[in-house]
Amino acid sequence: MSAQALRTGSRVLLAFAAQRPGAALAASLLGAIAIAAALAPLIAPQNPFDLASFDVLDAELPPSCLQGSDPRFLLGTDAQGRDLFSAILYGTRISLLVGVLAVAIQAAIGVPLGLFAGYVGGRVDSLVTRAADVQLSLSTLMMAIIALALFRAGLGGESLSRFAVPLLVVVIGLAEWPYFARTARAATQVEATKDYVRAGRALGGSGLGVVWRHILPNILSPLIVVATTQVAGAIMAEAALSFLGLGMPVTKPSLGTLIRSGYDLMFAGAWWVTVIPGLVLIGLLVSVNVLGDALRDALDPRLRAR
Repeated sequence: MSAQALRTGSRVLLAFAAQRPGAALAASLLGAIAIAAALAPLIAPQNPFDLASFDVLDAELPPSCLQGSDPRFLLGTDAQGRDLFSAILYGTRISLLVGVLAVAIQAAIGVPLGLFAGYVGGRVDSLVTRAADVQLSLSTLMMAIIALALFRAGLGGESLSRFAVPLLVVVIGLAEWPYFARTARAATQVEATKDYVRAGRALGGSGLGVVWRHILPNILSPLIVVATTQVAGAIMAEAALSFLGLGMPVTKPSLGTLIRSGYDLMFAGAWWVTVIPGLVLIGLLVSVNVLGDALRDALDPRLRAR
């Protein structure tokens, strides 16, 4: 990348941050959380997946700023004696992984269907639209609960815990593809009437070539906005399923399982086991949503004109 391109990119980012300080703060917080989660094996004092690395005698120790704490545990420990700071780092890593991969599946299914429904029209459009309507009429959490309960009954608890991450990714990904399909369909119908699409067809371009080479690059803006909001939704779905005991097992902490494991301890005084992971989850979701709103405002020409 040339120095000129770097300077241009820096100016664009600085202008974006100056116009939307809230979005810049959200992006900074999200980046810090993502980097800390990615570097969890390097910066976490303890591996929460290794049963030999923690001791049940250290269970329910408060954060280091409170009386009765242990300086080894910055944010305290949970009911199993795991370092809560380490568990949050690894748990955030899992929550982000599930969120991003689930949205990738949603986009991989929804975007092609929406593109061809909007471009071809007719029966293809009707079929895709009806399928999306049926899918959206079903609760995402209800579908996920049924699917994961069936997997649990068929595979058993031990096998389900081993494949918990891919199962969550697939279930959440398959449940919400219509959001991408509807957005891609609506944007494609607008773009298909423009002169550059007619020119592409007049020059002998195939329908597939026109869709992928010309229409898709011009509808990326709304798809990016949908992706950011869907990442937040997927992270929340994983946390809800894990809290209900249908997602990540307790031995492999995500933010949802950490909140669930500490729920009963709140009444015994160990509030930090639930409250601190809950605050991290709230910060993560708010950051993604604020950033998504800012991207929508920046990329939508109708909103830019106001």
